[in-house]
Amino acid sequence: MPRDKLSEAIARFDAANTEDPNQELIDGRERPKELVYAERMSAWLDRLAPDASDVVRLAVRAQHIRRWSIPRDSYPMDRAGYRKWRIELGKFHAETAGEILRDVGHDEKTVTRVQSLLRKERLKADPEVQLLEDVACLVFLNHYFADFAAKHDEAKLVNIVRKTWRKMSSQGQAAARGLALPADLETILARALGQAG
Repeated sequence: MPRDKLSEAIARFDAANTEDPNQELIDGRERPKELVYAERMSAWLDRLAPDASDVVRLAVRAQHIRRWSIPRDSYPMDRAGYRKWRIELGKFHAETAGEILRDVGHDEKTVTRVQSLLRKERLKADPEVQLLEDVACLVFLNHYFADFAAKHDEAKLVNIVRKTWRKMSSQGQAAARGLALPADLETILARALGQAG
């Protein structure tokens, strides 16, 4: 893929995420939450798989594109509502990324492949979908787990970590074991993995 097309698509994804009304404080400065997330995704991909294909680079950067457009509370606040929300988000991210990719001039094969990755089709069977999932799990554990943990009891956290762990490949799990987590989160991780056998 030509570098200019890759760079232009990523710039357009970032421009879309810059519109996020939700802000995150980074180094004393407020920045759009989903733009920060996208940058963290790309940084983790570079660590985990520096030779990743361009379609994976595009999917990683668009993983949460314009996520605020479909808020969680627009669906029932139960397990079924959560699943429906996640499925709709996957479709929305794929459609939004596809429009940008076509506008930039990417061929339909690239567009279709990025969309398939964003919908997480054939997770566990498709190595590139699995790589995207590993990166997403690592970003969660590395950057968002502590805030999430502050809002939930230990039993729920153990369950969440176990589910997250099952989604990851052995390579992703190895990277997660190398994270420098606070002691309380290390305890939860150890408990979850001990229970998982």
